Amino acid sequence: MSKLVLKNVAKRYGSFDAVADFSLELVKGEFVSLLGPSGCGKTTTLRMIAGFMPPTGGTIEMDGQQISSASGVVPPERRRMSMIFQSYAIWPNMTVGENVGFGLQVRKLSRSEIDRRVDKILDVVQMRNLKGRYPAELSGGQQQRVALARAIVVEPEVLLLDEPLSNLDANLREEMRFEIRRLHDEFKITTVYVTHDQSEAMVTSDRIVVMNKGKIEQIDAPHTLYRRPKSRFVAGFIGRTNFLEGDHQGNEVRFDGFTAKAGNLEGVNGSGALLYSLRPQAIGLATSQPSGQALAVEAEISSRSYLGEYWDYQVRPLTGAKPIRVSTSPSQVFEVGSRVWLEIDPAAMVRVE
Repeated sequence: MSKLVLKNVAKRYGSFDAVADFSLELVKGEFVSLLGPSGCGKTTTLRMIAGFMPPTGGTIEMDGQQISSASGVVPPERRRMSMIFQSYAIWPNMTVGENVGFGLQVRKLSRSEIDRRVDKILDVVQMRNLKGRYPAELSGGQQQRVALARAIVVEPEVLLLDEPLSNLDANLREEMRFEIRRLHDEFKITTVYVTHDQSEAMVTSDRIVVMNKGKIEQIDAPHTLYRRPKSRFVAGFIGRTNFLEGDHQGNEVRFDGFTAKAGNLEGVNGSGALLYSLRPQAIGLATSQPSGQALAVEAEISSRSYLGEYWDYQVRPLTGAKPIRVSTSPSQVFEVGSRVWLEIDPAAMVRVE
């Protein structure tokens, strides 16, 4: 049985659909991220799961029992869920230990049991030595760990996280992504995570729900979303890509600056315009014409940027008008204006709508 099921959930404000026809099933212990730009409906969906607002259509079920519908909702305090907000929402007048143990006090556990569970979870999040400190004495990352500990210590059935890392600097965000995944692997709590950062979603998630304008664009595992996007929006939102417009004529598909055999490309049917996504790192660069099954396209380096881990080149086919973005290792250095050959594997070109 699924742990959490959303069936055709909708949230409408007047004539505006903040969320429309949203359906999703989570199995017990699964980590699913809702990913999309600001205003796509992901936080609204999370708040409906939490019980903070009723849907205007559809239902939400947990363990086979309906907890939300347009006619009524089970209150948040009766849902056996924990939620972590963007602001952490930890009490400034309580110590770390008191913050973490507050939910257990509300549940009227014994003092000895509270102390035992608080100490155990603080050990897990590596905060035991800071148990007596107040939030003002903690860094942003430490405050985030306190919020995680407080949410997990009550042993919720479902954990909800709303942009929990957005207030942290880049290095700390990267560290906390792995920490959140580590805690999930240890406790196996069914988790719904809201973010606009595709790197966060890729690192933490079993599956990602890509949202756009209140609707689901695609639901898949991170590697599938990246390698096999189904729409232009998903291809452009998950990582960097080149969009190549082609025209199918007979046995060929003609692109800007090169031509490919129709039989070597996916999704070629009928005639007319086609659109493909091609990742920059899926393209090879060479000084001599490559052999083999790949497309060999003579081109010129238009511009370049060195980003430490890779070179980012803009490369224009000699007979084309638009440059193609190519990523290479730091050791592959080409000067601006030099002639090169693009090596394009047709299998790496994914048709999108």
